Amino acid sequence: MQSRNLLDNAVDIADKAHLEAALASGKKLRVKFGIDPTAPDLHLGHAVVLRKLRAFQDAGHQAVLIIGDFTAMIGDPTGKSTTRPTLTKEQVKANLDTYLAQAGAILDIKTTEIRHNSEWLNESLPKLIELMGKVSIQQVLHRADFKKRMGEEVDISMLEIMYPLLQGYDSVAVRADVELGGTDQTFNMLMGRRVQRAFNTPEQDVMTLPLIEGTDGEHKMSKSLGNYIALKDVPEDMFGKIMSLPDNLMPKYFALLTDIAMPADMKPRDTKALLARTIVADYHGAKAGENAEQEFMRVHGKKEMPADMPELYITSSEVNIIDLLLLAEVKSKAEARRLIEQGGVKIDGATITQAETPIAAADGTVLQIGKLKFFRIKK
Repeated sequence: MQSRNLLDNAVDIADKAHLEAALASGKKLRVKFGIDPTAPDLHLGHAVVLRKLRAFQDAGHQAVLIIGDFTAMIGDPTGKSTTRPTLTKEQVKANLDTYLAQAGAILDIKTTEIRHNSEWLNESLPKLIELMGKVSIQQVLHRADFKKRMGEEVDISMLEIMYPLLQGYDSVAVRADVELGGTDQTFNMLMGRRVQRAFNTPEQDVMTLPLIEGTDGEHKMSKSLGNYIALKDVPEDMFGKIMSLPDNLMPKYFALLTDIAMPADMKPRDTKALLARTIVADYHGAKAGENAEQEFMRVHGKKEMPADMPELYITSSEVNIIDLLLLAEVKSKAEARRLIEQGGVKIDGATITQAETPIAAADGTVLQIGKLKFFRIKK
């Protein structure tokens, strides 16, 4: 990849002239991206930045992937209207167990420098005290999230105030030349420049990349909002979720998540199918992309049942629909009732309209949730 293409799709770059000069010089840059393992899944929102990191890697630069196992226990306050509960070491460890395998679907893990920020942030209290002395409280409280919460008289914990400093110190510890992140991370990444300056180390250039909206077509892709497409989703689920996206997201998804141009002369449905097939192929292989498309067209084009579906084991001859939905991993009774009220629950093709409907749990009965999820009852 040519160096000029490394700057494609960037929303902003600080300092662009400096970064362009560094790329033109042929210097091997240390390019940093950090992820806090606050949940077990990476999703396509993370993939936007991981793909850019891979582009730097392919151009001969050193990719540095920081797993924020220490900062995950604090919680990034970005976009939060309330203080987020802290995570335990055990919760963080469980979340990061598959992170490298997921990131490895995009990065060349063998040449990626993998670091955990507990390496340096666990070292000693004196280092943290020194770090706190480098930045004023006014500088930290200047961030929009904190301003909003202060105006609404919502608490801001001291841990949250520390978060941008700790992330900034990551850049000192790994000697980052460039940091990549979404636009929601602008404050934190610029704080990295400030912290580097305070420790008399060269300041990193910062490249911010667009956020992508999730399956709701409105809010940024987020695990907490449930609108995400996970990198480890099975091919059929990944394909179906992409096909459910609003048409207006297609240009952004093609630009940020694929290496192909969006066709200008193709019908919207065919364009979306190309996008879905391409993304599924990137994470599961070309054959999986083709099979997922065939299965989607069979189920949603010909209105047939999926060839394979998860099984729900029932011992009684009759079961309440709410209990059946909970067994199918619907998160709560409230969510189950909402799905029923919206006409999103079917038994053998018949829409369920009453939340207390008893279901005759015959062997082979098919439960459908929304357009994409099917379950077969087994006794």
